Amino acid sequence: MSSPSAPPAIEIRGLQKHYGRVAALAGVDLNIRRGEFFGLLGPNGAGKSTLINLSAGLVRASAGSVAVLGHDTVREYRAARRNLGVVPQELVFDPFFRVRDLLRIQAGYYGCGREFWPWIDELLERLDLMDKRGATMRSLSGGMKRRVLIAQALVHKPPVVILDEPTAGVDVELRRTLWAFLRELHRQGTTVVLTTHYLEEAQNLCERIAILDHGRVCALEDTAQLIARHPFRFLRLNLNGAGLPDALRGLVVHEAPGGVELKLPTATHPVGRVLETLRAAGCTVEDIHTREPTLEDIFVELTGEAKPRLSS
Repeated sequence: MSSPSAPPAIEIRGLQKHYGRVAALAGVDLNIRRGEFFGLLGPNGAGKSTLINLSAGLVRASAGSVAVLGHDTVREYRAARRNLGVVPQELVFDPFFRVRDLLRIQAGYYGCGREFWPWIDELLERLDLMDKRGATMRSLSGGMKRRVLIAQALVHKPPVVILDEPTAGVDVELRRTLWAFLRELHRQGTTVVLTTHYLEEAQNLCERIAILDHGRVCALEDTAQLIARHPFRFLRLNLNGAGLPDALRGLVVHEAPGGVELKLPTATHPVGRVLETLRAAGCTVEDIHTREPTLEDIFVELTGEAKPRLSS
């Protein structure tokens, strides 16, 4: 537990970034607490990767500031970067180095010598890379390259780790291995910041979530509270006979042959009233299923990025 007077893991103040007339970030204020598992979500183009690049000191802000554990990423770049590990979305690597050598060189960039080599071997074991330690990067599959990038971000034991879409396009085994390992690091006190389009991952892993849209924070809340404060639920129906009455058409979020999903504001459309409307219209309900909103539903509500899927 950090002291109340200690600086946050990442402190962002009035952050702006403009590319010509395009505002990638339009004034972001955000504190990520020490030791929390934090989700940074948003549709494509919302500004997530820009915010990560600014936090890593890879680009300069148009206005505002970012500090990592109290170290400004511009004035105190070395100290800020030493406390931060970043797993990029892109697969960036030197194709000719062997895996273990690459990790040892990466550790050297941070002033970490041979005393870190046992930790590197532990990373290789935990990420199922030990049998690939002598392979060159160009010989690895996409999933193995992704594992090496994760190990690279952790070689210097940073207290703050940012993962930008770490499981995009990878297999289920890697996702499970990675999340188990990150949960363990988090329990040991590491601050983890995650961006992902797999919103179920964010809901299961993250204690607090910020949602970016058009370069601004449109939501920042504990995950459970963010979901609970949206007063609607979903009703899935399999109907036989007459079609859905016009009175309920405005509630449809997904429709398929024989099945329809409705979004019901709990204050105005209780389930019982909907069923009465269906009976009055001559609809026979063959199957019914209700569910509470998920983080994905809240994301759609706030950003309009996509429509909820009718689950099987």
